[in-house]
Amino acid sequence: MSRTSRNRHLNVWMNGDLVGSWNITSTGLHEFSYEESWLNSPGVRPLSLSMPYVSFSTYKGEVVAAFFDNLLPDSTEIRKRVQSRFGTASISPFDLLNEIGRDCVGAVQLLPVDTSPGNIYKVDSKPVTDKDIERILVGLVSPRVFNQDLNDFRISVAGAQEKTAFLWDHGWNIPLGTTPSTHIFKLPIGIIGTGLIDLSTSVENEWLCLHIMQRFGVETAETEIAEFGKQKVLIVKRFDRKQAVRGNWIIRLPQEDMCQATGTPGGYKYESDGGPGIRKIMDLLLGSSQSVTDRITFFKIQVLFWMLGAIDGHAKNFSIFLEPQGRFRLTPVYDVMSVYPVMGRGQNKIPKEKVKMAMAVQGENRHYKWNNISFDHWIKTAKLCGLDSSTAETVISELVKNTSKVISNISTELPSNFPSSVSNSILRGLNQTSKQLKKG
Repeated sequence: MSRTSRNRHLNVWMNGDLVGSWNITSTGLHEFSYEESWLNSPGVRPLSLSMPYVSFSTYKGEVVAAFFDNLLPDSTEIRKRVQSRFGTASISPFDLLNEIGRDCVGAVQLLPVDTSPGNIYKVDSKPVTDKDIERILVGLVSPRVFNQDLNDFRISVAGAQEKTAFLWDHGWNIPLGTTPSTHIFKLPIGIIGTGLIDLSTSVENEWLCLHIMQRFGVETAETEIAEFGKQKVLIVKRFDRKQAVRGNWIIRLPQEDMCQATGTPGGYKYESDGGPGIRKIMDLLLGSSQSVTDRITFFKIQVLFWMLGAIDGHAKNFSIFLEPQGRFRLTPVYDVMSVYPVMGRGQNKIPKEKVKMAMAVQGENRHYKWNNISFDHWIKTAKLCGLDSSTAETVISELVKNTSKVISNISTELPSNFPSSVSNSILRGLNQTSKQLKKG
């Protein structure tokens, strides 16, 4: 964080209600305190499970810093582009969120102390053409070509890849002021790493993985593939937004990811780096308002991730809805992508022996390597998490039983121009891991 000789403050709002204040002291200490009116509100809930709502209490230090840092994109390069776009003093969370914190993940809005959200029941937006959207998408990776007329476009969407968000209101719009966005646009990831791994089909990959999970009965974010000029995107309908039953306004639904819920800095999102793993999240879900369902679902998701070769299921890729009076529950699944299209021998491929899951399963030892995980490891992991063997075996047997039908149905639903290199490798990998579990 950049040095400062004065205190800095941003107010935290949810759907027009003042929740509390985020302060950074002259010594750089992060502080958060709840507003008394929020604590007395019938809709009171914590900003985060890591900071329970308590009267006359100020949270200090890493737990506060971690929560707000996790609202921002993970990538330093993306943060630098945001800095360049908006001319912030640094890429510190405070400096960036001071500019783009009016539309964060969940219900959080961060505004200067002398600013209110205004009329939350009024949708304020600017219609955009497909050409405008293409220009904005190009500007995400090339700030120099960003259209200056669209600089009120200030949103913060966490994650590791380039993305932005728009409002759908009888057409695509840029949300203005504190009006929320409704859809996230994710660009292809492209070439990554020193091994030049080609993830240029990440849009199709994620679309397919989420549709497969839906076919297995897992609730996921709704997605579609679209093109704006030469820019292909995955459009993700935000499940942290809801159209009001009465009136033409959009409700922000409070949520947080598992790093925020456990007070973990985003830099430790992987379990091998010290972040939450399967057991810690399963323990947290004991407090869910639908704990039995959520724990079985989370276990099922972990098995499916392994079956799909979805190796990036770290703690920031799981979230919970925060509900009144401290209740919470698991959100739909999002950000799922398979390694199968780039797994193998040869140039620009990842050998299967080197493929690791984001969270370990349990055997005699902890296992991250995808190639070493077996049926027995899943059963031992379930037991360690307090899930009985019969339940775990039922979950796995249902997945195995339904795999052939899922593959058949998905194969008939693929768009005609869908890249076969993506679909063939993912469906083949899914079939093979299903057979491995059946042998288990």
